[in-house]
Amino acid sequence: MACATMMKAIAGATTTTTTTRTTTRTTTRGRASRCVTRASATTAPATLKRGVVTGQDMIDVLNHAREHGYAIPAVNCTMSPVINACLEAAKKANAPMIVQFSNGGGHFMAGKGLDNKDQQAAVRGCVAGALMVRELADAYGVPVILHTDHCAKNLLPWFDGLLEANEKYFAQHGEPLFSSHMLDLSEEPIEENLEICKEYLTRMKKINCFLEMEIGITGGEEDGVDNSDVAPEDLYSKPEEIYQVYEALQPIAPDFYSIAAAFGNVHGVYSPGNVKLTPKILKNAQAYVKDKTGSASDKPIYFVFHGGSGSSPEEIAEAVSYGVIKMNIDTDTQWSFWEGTRAYEAKNHAYLQGQIGNPEGEQKPNKKYYDPRAWVRASEQATVDRLLGAYKDLGAIGACAK
Repeated sequence: MACATMMKAIAGATTTTTTTRTTTRTTTRGRASRCVTRASATTAPATLKRGVVTGQDMIDVLNHAREHGYAIPAVNCTMSPVINACLEAAKKANAPMIVQFSNGGGHFMAGKGLDNKDQQAAVRGCVAGALMVRELADAYGVPVILHTDHCAKNLLPWFDGLLEANEKYFAQHGEPLFSSHMLDLSEEPIEENLEICKEYLTRMKKINCFLEMEIGITGGEEDGVDNSDVAPEDLYSKPEEIYQVYEALQPIAPDFYSIAAAFGNVHGVYSPGNVKLTPKILKNAQAYVKDKTGSASDKPIYFVFHGGSGSSPEEIAEAVSYGVIKMNIDTDTQWSFWEGTRAYEAKNHAYLQGQIGNPEGEQKPNKKYYDPRAWVRASEQATVDRLLGAYKDLGAIGACAK
């Protein structure tokens, strides 16, 4: 009902726009929002907008993270309980959160019973999830970035569908539905990667939608994409390659993109010693870009840390110190969600063997134990606990009070 009501509101909304010197103020049914004309601010404001943030409000959050030395967890959400856990953890941590959807997660949100021809189910599921987050985020009192994860070349129809949804939403509300999207063309030649990113960023800039791109390959497996056998040298980005990205994208939308650079990071969790992270790659790249551009900032690039699950607190802290403002977490939250259910079943096993009959009596009902709200809530709570650990590792506890 909430999504249906929102879609009706979208259809009936009207927009008026007035231009100021540096930003555009867009009013939709009496509600004002900032739209970016140039995302070049280097100083974060004293207070951050609560609820879903886009455009300059999103840049304010990223700059706040960079200035105060923390990064924001980004969690792949596949269903509403995972979204709830993310928002609850963010509220408890008093810190921003990035809710993101993968292609497969979007399809799951829509229902696996739907045919995903032309990526339509994945698009609809991501849009439905975004609308849910928009309805709830403000109530949790923290900034929330709405994002979609890896989009390889074969998934561009999904990306196109998401941009169409953003453009429709922007026409009615003066801001995109999503804060940002990721293009992952790291398996393509760098020239093709950059050309496609330039094409899409040009389109996204018009609706103040931020781009994340990947250079170098994140190893491991996630959401059906298996890079387990990738050549070792492809797991490490070079400063010159990162500067190529800067040169390609900066003229189109200054500082309105982030780079998921490869520094040995992998998706999944592996035994100690099997993953060789080299965060100094990020430090060297920042210095290289600063030297080439004469930037006043020691961290001119917004970096993203993919494959954060299983990383040590020391590795995470080092990466954050070099300008990482976002860290993806998927494998660990998948496990925490399962662990919550597993622990619930173990604790209440005797009450989960039938609808009637338990240690309290043969005729005693068990409905309150097998009600999905009971064991799903246990999974939410376990995931909240795991995310609070991530917030601590990322130096983000109490970030909104800084």
